[in-house]
Amino acid sequence: MQETNTKKPDLIHGTLWSGILLYALPVAATAILEQLFNASDVAVVGNFSVGDKTVAVAAVGANSPVIGLLLNFFIGISLGATVVIANAIGRNDKQVVHRAVHTAIFMALAGGVLVAALGEAFAKPLLSTLNVPDDVFPYALLYLRIYLLGMPVILLYNFEAAIFRSIGDTRTPLVALTLSGVLNVALNLFFVLVLKMTVNGVATATVLANCFSSLVLLRRLLTTDLPVRITLRDLGIDVHIFKKIMSIGLPSGIQSAVFSISNIVIQSAINSLGTAVIAASSAAFNIEIMAYYVLNSFSQACTTFVGQNYGAGRLDRCRKALILCLVEDLIASACAIGLVLLCGKSLLAIFNNDPEVIAIGYTRLLIIFSAYTFSMLYEVMSGYLRGFGISLVPAVLTTLGVCGVRISWIQFVFPLRRTLSTIMIAYPASLSTTALLIGIALFVYRPSRRYAAKQAKQYAGC
Repeated sequence: MQETNTKKPDLIHGTLWSGILLYALPVAATAILEQLFNASDVAVVGNFSVGDKTVAVAAVGANSPVIGLLLNFFIGISLGATVVIANAIGRNDKQVVHRAVHTAIFMALAGGVLVAALGEAFAKPLLSTLNVPDDVFPYALLYLRIYLLGMPVILLYNFEAAIFRSIGDTRTPLVALTLSGVLNVALNLFFVLVLKMTVNGVATATVLANCFSSLVLLRRLLTTDLPVRITLRDLGIDVHIFKKIMSIGLPSGIQSAVFSISNIVIQSAINSLGTAVIAASSAAFNIEIMAYYVLNSFSQACTTFVGQNYGAGRLDRCRKALILCLVEDLIASACAIGLVLLCGKSLLAIFNNDPEVIAIGYTRLLIIFSAYTFSMLYEVMSGYLRGFGISLVPAVLTTLGVCGVRISWIQFVFPLRRTLSTIMIAYPASLSTTALLIGIALFVYRPSRRYAAKQAKQYAGC
């Protein structure tokens, strides 16, 4: 098949407003489709599975924090690859681009195998720490074990998507995931309706769909004329590039995983409130996370735009990218949140039509969305710092602001009033604290001014 759309996207020139929007919206759509893998699992077992449907929904939902921990950690590391490749493209260093792309693909496959092996060994004790009810536990464990088998292809897709985003191409990952999303829904219905499977059916469908999307992107990387083309015989670890990716990606992965670690603590508290609350929280999570992906996409846009323009020495565009990402993120997030709140109860009914579950789930939506302004602020500011290669500071501050506040809240406040609302208030409390900390760090570092001064000294010495 003839290669199409091989023109390299240009993030260093042109209008930032439209460029950021065209970058961010496909990223948001891709992440939403990826979340729909899990959402379709919940919807299908909640409506069509044999047996107690609420138990089946709770089994899938109980795994969300564990799966989120694994995925967010490695997606954070993949951001390190995005920054390294974007910087090299800005400098027009094709050799570094080549080495970074092949190192990233190898890291994804090796990391996926390692996570699958370790996950299978610790799946049962990990779920045991989450206070999963006895009637839900065997189904939750079955779902997790099958999902873990697919980690190599799941991580491969996410690293491939990071490679495409580093050159400004956010549409190719979206197309691949759209195709695999349709396949996932079809397989879910086939396994549950036709073969009468339960959570094992939807977990298998998710793994197969991820395998498909990763192969689609792999084929494109093998045949593209863009600088990120891969050759299978060149796959391996370049030690110098690996260290650069990890120096940026590891703190970013920790920052992303911090959410999931704190959410595991929160999920454990939610699980103690009973099956109906677990099911309601699971359904609400699958809705609210979609609005979150809209706001987070502008953080990724900020990282990539700043990364390329920093590499090209265009520091004025770095500062403009930060401001425009904040403005566009605010507008897009407000639209997404407004739409979800307007249709929230109807959306919750898709997953479970129990009136009690819908009422509890809508309460969670209201509280979570009240915190998203703070989330938007600190996500974009963190993305800006990562674009300059400053990744450790946001990770440390996020650990303090998110993980510290949430764990302390569950430890000291929740026992005083054991309700879902009490748990959920941990979100606005933690996110506002984190936004303040990251804002202070940005004011202290002022990376664009710092690197501009460094450039001025270099020119003066010439």
